[in-house]
Amino acid sequence: MQTTHTHKRLEHMPISLFATVMGLAGLTIATQKAETLLGFGEQPAMALTAVTSLVYLLVLLAYTSKWLKYPEAVKHEFAHPIRLSFFPASSIGMILLSIVYLPYQLDLAFYLWAIGSTVQLLFTLVVLSNWIHHDRFQIQHSNPAWFIPIVGNVLVPIAGAELGYLEVSWFFYSIGLMMWLPLLAVLLNRFFFHPMMPGKLLPTLFILIAPPAVGFISWMKLHHGVTDDVARILYYFALFTTLLLASQYKFFIKVEFALPWWAYSFPIAAITIASFIMNEHIGGVFFYSLSIVLYISLLLLMIMLIVKTVKAMLNGKICVPE
Repeated sequence: MQTTHTHKRLEHMPISLFATVMGLAGLTIATQKAETLLGFGEQPAMALTAVTSLVYLLVLLAYTSKWLKYPEAVKHEFAHPIRLSFFPASSIGMILLSIVYLPYQLDLAFYLWAIGSTVQLLFTLVVLSNWIHHDRFQIQHSNPAWFIPIVGNVLVPIAGAELGYLEVSWFFYSIGLMMWLPLLAVLLNRFFFHPMMPGKLLPTLFILIAPPAVGFISWMKLHHGVTDDVARILYYFALFTTLLLASQYKFFIKVEFALPWWAYSFPIAAITIASFIMNEHIGGVFFYSLSIVLYISLLLLMIMLIVKTVKAMLNGKICVPE
């Protein structure tokens, strides 16, 4: 009976579980940035690196097992207008791990970056082709998770520029930046002129923070840390989006916990990392204080998400039919 129950849970394992890796990797990179500012050693970041790597491997192995045992279930997810956008989270997880490993294992970072970037490009082509040639997508299907295939491309230069692959990095950055802007317009049209998203998906609104925040981080890498006008526009727009969403807290606190809550994690990590970078290059009391506040908020958020996710798993509320 236990085997059958496990198999059923595997069949209903959602592709969105890869978002947990994105959140953990974001926390790890933020902790690496916090080492100097907050005065603690490498041990916390190295421990988080091990945890993030383990979680990625477990989720990847589990979903691969689902693909082998229940290929129809995977096909059904891939045809889903919302879950389709979460498939690139698997390659994004690998790209983020390449960034995580840059200070420790340069060769491993390169292979993770090369494989992750290649898979990310394939996913981008497939997802965009599905959006263009379809007979099922409606305006109500659009949601901030649609940014996920785009954000992955903007992430590539963070490791790519440091590894010396500038033209490849610019290729991916161009895709992400130019696709982000029209997609943002589509989503604003959906928010302003159509019914609001279901409550369960409200946390995905935080994904709106990620493209400009990650875009800023990559821009700084591509320009060797020069804080020019474009960098400022990207950062301050990300900061404004963070403030806009924070001001709507009363809507988010009403949402019952579910896996979409992990949509809070990576975007908050992205604006935290971006603020650390602003503190490094511009300095001042504002960016110093903001970096600490955001990092502590991210840490508390991640602890809450991990505790709630573990409790939900123990109570059999994860990997169940919707």
